[in-house]
Amino acid sequence: MEKANKDNRESLLFISWAASVIAMFGSLYFSEIRQYEPCTLCWYQRIVMYPFVIILGIAVIRKDYRISLYTMILSAIGACISLYHYSIQKIPFLADHAASCGRVPCTGQYINWLGFITIPFLALTAFVIIFICSYLIWKKTREVK
Repeated sequence: MEKANKDNRESLLFISWAASVIAMFGSLYFSEIRQYEPCTLCWYQRIVMYPFVIILGIAVIRKDYRISLYTMILSAIGACISLYHYSIQKIPFLADHAASCGRVPCTGQYINWLGFITIPFLALTAFVIIFICSYLIWKKTREVK
């Protein structure tokens, strides 16, 4: 039972790391290749996301499941920023009353795939994946003790 539990935690940790790597390279693709200038809220999301690549990468190599508590908290913070950013893009009332956030408006939508997928939505998805994986690792680690 413990072997299966350990293998599952290892996979979840890798999935978290992979989500952060994909999110980082996705944001770099949009800003460096497509030349989309990030708004202030995009920068805040990057500030939370980019360290995950290193932190979770080290945790994957060391099989350090204790990191899950910290990644769970940080991904929840990032998800809140992304959810707010997505909300001011998609909810007219919030968009009309959103504070100006710099040179590039946070209400702007560089992409709008299928009518709902925007860059903050993609970031939110990555934060949710990391949060769920971190929660499951944290829960399983507590059971093993």
